[in-house]
Amino acid sequence: MSLSKIVLLVISGLIVLCTGLSQNPTRYTLKRPDNFPPFIQNNAENLTKEGVLLGRSLFYDTILSRDFSISCASCHKPENAFSDSGEISSKGVSGKRQRRNTPALFNLLWSDSFFWDGRVTSLESQAIEVVSGHTEMDLSWQEAVSRLSSDETYLSLFDQAFPGREIDSLLVADALAQFQSTLISNNSKYDRVLRGEDHFTEEEYKGFVFVNDQSMGNCLHCHTTDAHALGTNGGLANNGLPIIDSLDWGKYDVTSDENDLGLFKIPSLRNLVFTAPYMHDGRFSSLEEVLDFYSRGVESHVNLDAKMNYFTKNKPLFSEEEKHNILAFLMTLTDSTFVENPLYRSASYQVE
Repeated sequence: MSLSKIVLLVISGLIVLCTGLSQNPTRYTLKRPDNFPPFIQNNAENLTKEGVLLGRSLFYDTILSRDFSISCASCHKPENAFSDSGEISSKGVSGKRQRRNTPALFNLLWSDSFFWDGRVTSLESQAIEVVSGHTEMDLSWQEAVSRLSSDETYLSLFDQAFPGREIDSLLVADALAQFQSTLISNNSKYDRVLRGEDHFTEEEYKGFVFVNDQSMGNCLHCHTTDAHALGTNGGLANNGLPIIDSLDWGKYDVTSDENDLGLFKIPSLRNLVFTAPYMHDGRFSSLEEVLDFYSRGVESHVNLDAKMNYFTKNKPLFSEEEKHNILAFLMTLTDSTFVENPLYRSASYQVE
């Protein structure tokens, strides 16, 4: 048995002792940040310390990949805000590149769909698809359950998280969803400004005004940073990206509905310093390239977001000063405490 699994087994035993040898999992209370809107996913109501601990162990374990070569954390790295920064796309167990850039994972309870094309509506469904995906972890659920059921550590962890229930794909997905539900980023400079604990510089404030003024940048209708700090409205949109060799049509590839041509999930503006390259296909390596695209590269399309369509026809290119100020504001959405949190970065760290 590996040292990490011995540590997990000891911790799991301590949890049982601390709860008075009770078979009932201990509720994990997830506090919603005051400057965030209500949860969309209902996972927050069903979290337990044992479930989160189990989910975190599974997230960092290669046991869920066909050849034991990768884990969820191989592509969703905590130091990169759970993205695969530096890679245009991640490699699955087959060694083949994924079709799209690996999205960051945080503030997931405020989303009603997942993946770049929004094809699933729950964290559990996301987990089910990734584990069995032939180009990702490529493990049948029958084999996954067999492996976990033969592992002494996981038999104990599952029994504590889900007493009296046999291990199956639904419990694995539940546990992974519980851990991912705890990935909340809410301590950037912008958050501190909202809480009255910090102040913008003049450049940051000008950038904030430009981004949120509908007569100027008008970024807020997709990337919400006025009423709350999520940095996205959680929807999907066509933002006028030129079509390149991949011919990836986003949501249309799922629905075959022409109204969905070119629609992709709108990512958060949070933690951009950790998550380059940008866009669903990682075509832009820097934020400067992203701003240049929005300044002069947006292409007309029948499904182009209506407000962006108006903007591109009626707004002149960003000035260098405006771009400078926008970048200054975007940096205030960097949450270093999130990527440094040991609760997220270690498979064996005690769940409080």
